[in-house]
Parts: sequence; structure tokens; C-alpha cells
Amino acid sequence: MSKDAEKTDDAPKKKGGFMKFMIFGVLLLGMGGGGTYAAFATGMIGGGEEKEDTGPQYVLKGEEDPYEVKGEKDKAVKVVHGSGGSKYRTAYYEFREDFTSNLAGGANLVQISLAASTQKDGRVLMWLHDHELAIRSRILTELASTGMADIASAEGKTKLQQRLADAINEELVAHEGFGGVDNVYFRSLIVQ
Repeated sequence: MSKDAEKTDDAPKKKGGFMKFMIFGVLLLGMGGGGTYAAFATGMIGGGEEKEDTGPQYVLKGEEDPYEVKGEKDKAVKVVHGSGGSKYRTAYYEFREDFTSNLAGGANLVQISLAASTQKDGRVLMWLHDHELAIRSRILTELASTGMADIASAEGKTKLQQRLADAINEELVAHEGFGGVDNVYFRSLIVQ
């Protein structure tokens, strides 16, 4: 009897231990595979390629700007774009203070109020705000190198607008690596 009792006791123990070991092994493999997949999917391992920043991107009319700058005006008004003109939306940045400078030659004084436009994403507007001091200095330098004859005509004012837009973009490139200002507009222009 003792031999039969020993055989019956030993047989279930071996079978149950092996099944538990197999189930535990399969669970470990599943958890390891799932953890590895999650690490790859979230970018923790592998895929270490960083996307190159190509700078501000154009924003189509009606499309959401991923870097939209919210202001006081945006709270009450919903912007609806027309179907004509450019397919890209245009955003504006108004410089907070006027620019006052002597013109080249020193006999005349100019005072202007400016706004800059961009059809690219909100990063350009953020950069204009962040680097306004450097941009102000550059604009004043451009104004000081402008002669009275240069801004007496409509053509001269248009050339000054382009020079100012180029100067702003050069400052943005120097500080952020990218420009993005399409045009500069005179809100007021007084020459004395």
C-alpha cells in the first residue's frame, strides 16, 4: 500500500509543477513582448531619429494653427476667412510703441507705427514679441539710414517696407534660426 500511495502522491505534483512553469513562462514572454512594444511605440528605445525643425509652416485658411497665439481680441470674435485671395491665412503683429528717428542727413525726423504680417504659424508672432527689443533697434537703424528723398514717394515707402521686413527677418534668423515676416505695414507715418 505504501508503494501505491507514494505513486499517487508523486504523479500530480510533477504534472502540476510543469503546467505552472509553462504558464509562468508564457506570461513572462507576453509581458516582455508587450513592454518592448510599448517602449518602441512611445519612443523610449529605438527610433532615436529627431525630426529636423523646418521652421514655421504656412497655415491654410480655416486650418488650426498649432502655435496659435491667443489674445484679448480672440475671445469675442470668431474669424471667418473669405474664399478669395491667398489660400493661406494672414496674421498680424502690431509693435507696441511708435518708432521715432532722425533721417539720414539729420535735418528731418520720422515717426512711424508698424505692424508685421505672416502667413506662417504662430511661432513667428511669438518670436516677434520675444525679440521686439532687438527688432526695434534694427528698425531704428534702418530708419536712420533712410534719406528724406527715399520716403517722399509711394515707391520709396514701398522699398522702405521691404527693407524693414528684410531687417526683421534677419533679426529673427539671428535669434531663432528662421524668419517668417511677409510684409510690414505702416499704421502711421509722420515726417517733419
